[in-house]
Amino acid sequence: MSRTNISKTKRTTVDRKIEKKFWTTRRILTILGIVAVIALAYAAYVSTSGKPRLNVQAERITVSNVERGIFKETIPVNGVVLPITTIYLDALQGGRVEEKYVEDGVVLNENQPIIKLSNTDLELDLVNRETAVYDLRTNMQNTRNLAEQQTIRLQNQLAEVENSLMEAKRLYDLNKGLFAEKVISEQDFRQSKIAYEYQVRRKELTERQMFQDSITSGQQIRQMEESIKRTEAALAIMRKKEEDLTIKAPVSGQLTSLDAEYGQSITPGTRIGQIDVLSGFKVQADIDEHYISRVFTGLRGDFPLAGKTYELEVKKIYSQVTAGRFQVDMEFVGEVPEGIRRGQTLQVRFTLSAETTALLLPRGGFYQQTGGNWIFKVDQSGNKAYRVDIQLGRQSPDYYEVLGGLQEGDKVVTSSYENYGTMEELVIKGEGGGS
Repeated sequence: MSRTNISKTKRTTVDRKIEKKFWTTRRILTILGIVAVIALAYAAYVSTSGKPRLNVQAERITVSNVERGIFKETIPVNGVVLPITTIYLDALQGGRVEEKYVEDGVVLNENQPIIKLSNTDLELDLVNRETAVYDLRTNMQNTRNLAEQQTIRLQNQLAEVENSLMEAKRLYDLNKGLFAEKVISEQDFRQSKIAYEYQVRRKELTERQMFQDSITSGQQIRQMEESIKRTEAALAIMRKKEEDLTIKAPVSGQLTSLDAEYGQSITPGTRIGQIDVLSGFKVQADIDEHYISRVFTGLRGDFPLAGKTYELEVKKIYSQVTAGRFQVDMEFVGEVPEGIRRGQTLQVRFTLSAETTALLLPRGGFYQQTGGNWIFKVDQSGNKAYRVDIQLGRQSPDYYEVLGGLQEGDKVVTSSYENYGTMEELVIKGEGGGS
């Protein structure tokens, strides 16, 4: 082979290009890193933007359907069984507990003693008033005696005056005839006339004195009698106060809440217990003030007990609202449950409206956090629930009446929202939700 051919062969071998691979390991790793960074950035953007959301497990929430059906507005209230009449025992007088005749819980008869108090000041005042009445009676008797003596004295005086008058009249009449016949002198006649006129005047004065004395004596006696009456009335009050030191049962019934021990000092007006009249029972219930304009006397409710339903009727409404609630007293209509006891709690259901057709939302724990102003509505996929505003109306033990914000067939989360905070969207995980 010639030198020229060898040179060409070598040049051809040296000048040929070697092709490089495009999808190298380094390039693949770089691209994957960029994609991961972009994905992380997107995830961070999604998680930090938009509405606050919370992942929840499907088995930990309750999803209910909004349906149209028959609605009757009822409200459940808790009622407490009380005696139909309760008489409170207040100490009318103060004192120290000296005797305790009965114990708490016994059944008493009317006027049966319960406790006796001692009050030395009251007892001393009673003795003083009794003495005052005795003194007044004694003084009045003395006044009567003096008046009678004065009357007798004046009557004797009047008798003497009348006798003198008769004698003077006799002599005057005699002298008058003799003077007419000129038997006696004019001087003798005038003396007899003057004596007669004196006795007439004396009798008039004596009679006037007797009349005035009777009036004065009568006034004194009447005044003393009035004073005695007032003092005796005060004495009667004091004796009533003394009787009140023994506290008795005003009616027959069961004694409860007795608060009195031997030696205890009790001030006037202190409540020492109460008597429950056992002739019947009533039920007292607390109702939300929202219904105060819709609850009236005569409204009826019912409650189940031992497999039977019993009926109650509102008899009294207490208009005072305390802590957002007011009270009503109810009495049994018809049959009274056997064995019912004071203090027993009953769940009473009041019906406030007739049956109507309405859009119904099942009751649930959500209401405590939302007040019925909004709810989480589940979307069609079942994977998410988002917050929507709603408007609720009347309610029953099982349903709320929907006035706006939801439609028939909607699914909503009705369980408690206690741990949801300010979340506006729920991501439902697990069965029935996303993976």
